Order: sequence, then structure tokens, then C-alpha cells
Amino acid sequence: MGFPITGRRAALCAVALAMLTGCGTGGRHSELECMERAIYFEANRSDRAGMIAVGNVVMNRVRSSRFPNSVCGVVAQKNQFAPGVMSRKMNDRSRPLVRQAALAVLRGERHPRIANAQFFHTAGLRFPYDNMHYVLVAGGNAFYEKR
Repeated sequence: MGFPITGRRAALCAVALAMLTGCGTGGRHSELECMERAIYFEANRSDRAGMIAVGNVVMNRVRSSRFPNSVCGVVAQKNQFAPGVMSRKMNDRSRPLVRQAALAVLRGERHPRIANAQFFHTAGLRFPYDNMHYVLVAGGNAFYEKR
């Protein structure tokens, strides 16, 4: 008889199982599809660096105890990503580039400057908060850590 898997380790096992079986949010989307959706709706008109950076924010959130512990859980979280991110139709023309970026992120590719950023907003916007430490502007988005 083996040791029981509990806590964060159990959550990571659930993420791995979901990726292998195609189970996402209620079995509706796989982890790859959820990553594609985040990248598509937040960075599909950007270059590869912008796409990878958006994917890295998703993965930084998955690793954090402050957010859901799966890609689909993070992407589907209310008011965090583009409206309709989990339900709107994606245009097929840009999907191959989006899929390549999503696969690369899920395989561990990192933007060299994304660091631990868990947030981003449209580049050019300004906010009066002093806890936003910007690490990168890419693909029309400004990425930051809260400190």
C-alpha cells in the first residue's frame, strides 16, 4: 500500500491527469485548449514573445496558492481574462501560431524577462498604484508583479 497523495501534490497530480486525459473545466476543455484560449484572446495579434508572456502569466498563477491550481481554472476565473475567453469562437487563421505558443509554454518555455509576473494589462494604460513592478512590455501588454 502506498502513501496517500494530499495537498498541493494532489493538486499537481490532478493537473497532470487533466492534461493527459483532456479534462479541463468540467471536461469541456483540455489544459492545452485553455492555454490556447488565454493566448488567443489576450495576444493573438502579437508576436511570439507576447504570446509566450501571456502563457507564462497563466503558469505563474497555476503555481501560486492564490489562484486555481490548473490552467483551465486560472483561465476561466471570472474577470481575469478577456470576456468570453472560455466560450467565444477562435478564428482558425491564427490558431497554428497560438497552438505552437501554447504547447511551448506547457512544455516549460519562458520569456526571459517575465519573472514571477502574475498580471498584465494593455500597454499604455497607467494606474495610480505603487505596488505594480513592471517587468516587460510585449505584444501590446504590460506585465507586472504586485509587491
